[in-house]
This record gives sequence, structure tokens and C-alpha cells, in this order.
Amino acid sequence: MRVMIIGDVVGQPGCDFLRKRLPAFKREKKVDAVICNGENSAIGNGILPQSANFLFDSGVDVITGGNHSFKRREIQDYIEEHPDLIRPANYPPGVYGNGWYRLDLGNASILVINVLGQAFMDPMDDPFRTCDRIISEVKADFVIVDFHAEATGEKMALGYYLCGKASAGVGTHTHVQTADEQIIDGKTGYISDLGMTGPIRSILGTLPEDIVRKMTTHLPTRFNVPDGPCKMEGVILDLDKKTGNCTKIERFQLR
Repeated sequence: MRVMIIGDVVGQPGCDFLRKRLPAFKREKKVDAVICNGENSAIGNGILPQSANFLFDSGVDVITGGNHSFKRREIQDYIEEHPDLIRPANYPPGVYGNGWYRLDLGNASILVINVLGQAFMDPMDDPFRTCDRIISEVKADFVIVDFHAEATGEKMALGYYLCGKASAGVGTHTHVQTADEQIIDGKTGYISDLGMTGPIRSILGTLPEDIVRKMTTHLPTRFNVPDGPCKMEGVILDLDKKTGNCTKIERFQLR
């Protein structure tokens, strides 16, 4: 089984670049399923029904979220109706949507879980025990966790915690691709951050001048997604159905 996981898609430029490059890249790499983080895919941040549909129509099978999952109110009904768009599972009870999705591919199934970190983020339930609960309740051949978190140490801690429990634990949120892809103890694929899909000349997908203005003046600043050349970043995982383990992790960056 081969699974591609794509880093945070930022704005319309990121969506357009993904649509341009994903179909041929999937065929080239013989990918069985595609997961991507879409919480920044809407114009103006967050995710909207239009941007979610755009990603699904471009070849994405499961969209994960993060701390911006509910920034746009328009997504509330959509996320209830589309279980393959998930939000962090450690939101409090009663929140719209679901924190996991079981993707059935016929010959195999993938449990995709989304959780938020606790360090430097809004208070949430324990992501470690949240993963344990879902893994124990939902049976699948493979388990992949998108850990949307700020701190690298917290991401690595969950990666080791998931060793032998999940096929892979990948980090999102910080938009800078890390070079620490590995298979922990020969079982669980890991990378601290997948990176992002969006403009190359940017700061985390945002117009650099906007960020510099904010940091030098401390005035309210509208953040814009610039046009121009883009990139798509992430990893491709080879998974063994007999063991559920990751046997290969390949980091990629398309420009």
C-alpha cells in the first residue's frame, strides 16, 4: 500500500498548484490514497465548502484540519455531511464533525486521525489518549495520524508514543518541511512537519511584506496569499498490510 500525505494547502494558489501537479504525480508514484491538510485552503484562511470540494475533485481522498478548521462558519454543515473531511479529534464533545475517518479501498482500509497539540495552542484534550481511544475503537489495516502542533518536541513525543500502534505519525501546522523523516524502531513512519503547498516567495504562505509589517509595527495587518511560483510538499509512505508497519518514507518537494 502506498499513501501520499500533503502538507498544509494555502489559499487559491496552493489549491491550483495541487490540482496542476497531483494527478500526474499520483500516477508516477503509483499512489493508492492521498491525504492532505486543508485547514488553510480557503481564500482568507480556514476551509470552505468550495475549497474542500476543489481538493477532493483534484484527487484528494481525505482532508485533515487543525486550529483553523472552524474559522469559517460556512463549513459547519459541510463537515457534518462529509465524513472524509475531518477536524482534530481532541476538540471538546459536541463540536461539529468527526476527528477520524476510515478510508476503505477495497483491498485495505486506512484509519486517518487528526489531533491538535497542546503546547502553544488553545487548550484541548490529551492527544495521546485521544489517539489510543480511537485506535482501540476503530479497526483498520493501517493507522495514520496528522498531528497538528506547534512544538517539534511534542510532535516527536507523539511519534514515539504511536510506535507500533500506528503506521505513521506526521506533523503539520508550521508549514516548514523538516528533514527528519524516519521509521521509528522499524515500525512507524514519522516526520516533524510535512511542509506546505503554496507560494514559494512567502512566509508560511503569506505575503512577506504583510508579516514584516506586523512584526515591525505591531499594528493590525491583513495577511494576503501572494501569487507567483508554488511548491507542493509532503511524504509518500509504503505500508505493509501484514504488519501494518511503514517500510519506507520518502519526502518530496515539487516546484
